[in-house]
Amino acid sequence: MAGPGGGFCLRSCGADSPPPLSLRRRSKHQGPEEAVRDGVMLEKVLGITTQTSSGLTCDPNTGHVFCVRTLRPHLLFWQEIKSSLSFRKTLSALSFSPDGKLIVTGENGHRPAVRVWDVEERTQVSELHGHKHGVACVAFSPKMKYIVSVGYQHDMIVNVWDWRQDSLVASNKVSCKVMALSFSDDSCFVTVGHRHVKFWFLDASREVKIKETVPLVGRSGLLGELHNNIFCGVACGHGRMLGSTFCVSYSGLLCQFNEKRVLEKWIDLKVTVANCICVSEEFIFCGCANGTVRIFHTHNMHYLSDLPKPHCLGVDVVQDPWLIFVIHRLPDSVYPDTIALTFDPCNRWLSCVYKDHSVYIWDVKDTNKVWKVWSDLFHSSFVWNVEVYPEFEDHQACLPPGSFLTCSSDNTIRFWNLENSPRARFQENSYSNNLLKVMYVDNNIQHLQDSTNVPDRGENVGYLDVKSGVRVMQISPNGQHLASGDRGGNLRIHELRFMDEVIKVEAHDSEVLCLEYSKPETGVALLASASRDRLIHVLNVDKNYKLEQTLDDHSSAITAIKFTGNGEVQMISCGADKSIYFRCAQKVADGINFTRTHHVAEKTTLYDMDIDITQKYVAVACQDRNVRVYNTVSGKQKWCYKGSQADDGSLLKVHLDPSGTFLAASCSDKSISVIDFHSGECVAKMFGHSEIVTGMKFTYDCKHLITVSGDSCVFIWHLSPEITNCMKRHLMELDQLQELPGLASLRGPPLTTGAKSCMAPAYGWPCLSSFLSIICFPDPCCLLTNGKLPMWAKSLLGEVDNSDSMTFNPRVSYQPQGRWAERANKDPIKTILDTDLTYFTPIKNDSMNEIDLEPQNLDQLLLEVSNTPLFRVEVAANVSWFYSVLWCLGVGFGSRGSDPGTGKGPHKNVSRAAFGPWARGFPSLVCSIPPQLSVFSKQNNPNLLTFVSYGSCSEHLPETT
Repeated sequence: MAGPGGGFCLRSCGADSPPPLSLRRRSKHQGPEEAVRDGVMLEKVLGITTQTSSGLTCDPNTGHVFCVRTLRPHLLFWQEIKSSLSFRKTLSALSFSPDGKLIVTGENGHRPAVRVWDVEERTQVSELHGHKHGVACVAFSPKMKYIVSVGYQHDMIVNVWDWRQDSLVASNKVSCKVMALSFSDDSCFVTVGHRHVKFWFLDASREVKIKETVPLVGRSGLLGELHNNIFCGVACGHGRMLGSTFCVSYSGLLCQFNEKRVLEKWIDLKVTVANCICVSEEFIFCGCANGTVRIFHTHNMHYLSDLPKPHCLGVDVVQDPWLIFVIHRLPDSVYPDTIALTFDPCNRWLSCVYKDHSVYIWDVKDTNKVWKVWSDLFHSSFVWNVEVYPEFEDHQACLPPGSFLTCSSDNTIRFWNLENSPRARFQENSYSNNLLKVMYVDNNIQHLQDSTNVPDRGENVGYLDVKSGVRVMQISPNGQHLASGDRGGNLRIHELRFMDEVIKVEAHDSEVLCLEYSKPETGVALLASASRDRLIHVLNVDKNYKLEQTLDDHSSAITAIKFTGNGEVQMISCGADKSIYFRCAQKVADGINFTRTHHVAEKTTLYDMDIDITQKYVAVACQDRNVRVYNTVSGKQKWCYKGSQADDGSLLKVHLDPSGTFLAASCSDKSISVIDFHSGECVAKMFGHSEIVTGMKFTYDCKHLITVSGDSCVFIWHLSPEITNCMKRHLMELDQLQELPGLASLRGPPLTTGAKSCMAPAYGWPCLSSFLSIICFPDPCCLLTNGKLPMWAKSLLGEVDNSDSMTFNPRVSYQPQGRWAERANKDPIKTILDTDLTYFTPIKNDSMNEIDLEPQNLDQLLLEVSNTPLFRVEVAANVSWFYSVLWCLGVGFGSRGSDPGTGKGPHKNVSRAAFGPWARGFPSLVCSIPPQLSVFSKQNNPNLLTFVSYGSCSEHLPETT
């Protein structure tokens, strides 16, 4: 059940233009929990978790149907219970009061509560504690004086409450598992379970006298030869049948007990399994296996008819209705079991919940002409992933606007649409108003029915992980293909135009955990798949998904993989080995090859990540509940902030909205937080799912957040107008920036290939070309080194941290830029990439047979450098101008400890390190000047003490003033 009030509250949308979203201040009157629950409201739930009739109830006066976590159809006004934010336990049972004004709920988990709610006000009226592990069923007495709650098997207790006084009236223990409860009158109720049918009696006079909890008196029903049966449903008669009690057994027997607790008659239902029973004044409805619901007369238990069968398992909802009717008539058709029933006495409608988590409403006014009022089909097991279909022109899109996809362990991929837009070739189907299509993977229907719904299953057992179904999926950027990976390691490609499977590959040895298509901006179409087997496969989409490369950098399961880059391709992956790998693609003869550029090792497990719209940052969900944001180019951490306000648990999923303004994060405590991506401030916090949230996606219209969970449900959260407008403003700002000439850098600056590039003079200094025209450069003399690369070399190789730049310049595309880009003869400066690379390898090759590359003495090498032909510098007459130019270029004055701007500091032992900026100015040159020192004194600038042109780095230079 959606955690009542659990983090989502109704807000009135007043003005057409809502005020800007305020994320920075919090009202003094708001508590920390209340302040973060204003921005998001639960709009719709696609799914149901009802396991028995104890989780399904109907208002006898209005016909409103309530059930454990369900949606609100337009026709039936299904509703949710919203509890306070402080109580987040999963609801396990509920029941209406006879007047329809109150509803009682039971919880699951440690120290569960029984709560009474006012339906109209949606407020809590009473809170009762008396169970330890969970509440199996609850009910009001006919006169609303008492509430009875029965605990789980390990509780072994039945409690009777005076809910108005918040007091426990009577209590007793039971020795078996109780599965159902029904009131006969204010002084008697019946419980049934494993080999158990018991009638309980309340002594009102004794209660008045003692004023404290008294033992609850119970008498077992006289079962005779049926004492070994498991009774799974009970209902007491109404009207003329007030003294009768009807029970149904798991083996398929319908039994009637009289007022003396004696088994009066029983009927074999001729079914393999019976699950539930519902009784009105006229009819008895028995829910059985294979979609069967049998109808009997209440007065004499004569058989009348069966309800129509629901859909058969594996049905194609977009098929022609006549073809579906023909399929239903086939003898080998399989139907889902009926597991819960409730009757609406106002409209005379019967609500049925089936084992595949489908819901049908039947009009049973005339049992000879039963017709369907409404129905819907939902996932029956873990929902692992959700994907929103991209927005395209009408003729390009394969799905209508507003569509999204979900995949589940029930072996299906479901296509949903929540908008009232034309569905083109997707005709309105007779099963669901929200469902466009159900894709059955491998036509496997054995996992469509919920395997957890068996009478002898243990309590507190969630949805069983059956290691089947579709684990992850991804839609191609052009919207034509759907890639999906299952829990067996298989990779499938479906064509969305006609929903055909075009490729199936046994890609991995274990379940596929993540899939990712490359962005269109990268210029290539790739698909990466990663698995628990710690391998990443890179496939070329344009070559019919040909395998390009397999990467095995990770030492454990890979939890997320993303592509980024503009004009080039980068891949980022993280895993359970606490590592993040940044890779860059290079073209090779037979395709594309990814090489590692950065490796980040964290101290915590990394579960998920997402990249913002600018592709500058990647947000990572960490086990320590922090969101760490890294620069996609440098791999360095930019921000770190809390992704959950809880004190325990781990962050499992993160997702950025289409504008990159907000980040949605899910925690293992089943909470969802919406966070300001740049400041880390929590904007909204929501509860509602009864299992961990396994996937989240913002819609492209910035109005909704879709979340899926292990509880088999899909939640549609409506974002407040303030949040939506904030996203849209950010998108508009990005669009406006892209129209400006200066935003070319946002998508990567164009790289020149030898073209003229000379910057205009600035701050009164002449152009660089006029200075370079007086310098004659010899061929570079390069030294072999095995040490760490200096800064200029890292810049050349694209390894320098450039946090403000969004592009990564690979080695093959480097070209000199700016003032150093040309010299007097207008040719580009010679770089390492333009030279013979054989001079840079420590390995002997055939072209250098006569050259000895063994390590030599450094002083000897420097002496050889000093004896090379020297270039001469003709100094301009205005020494002050010459000094200004050299200072601008970063030439060092004095030793390492001196200040280039002031010349202050020691000037002894001048070494090559003192001229590091000069060397970085010429990244590919090692200049040589005669040992005879050329000294220039600056007469009109007292700040200049010394200018030294250096020759041999091993010589000590005297201080000159």
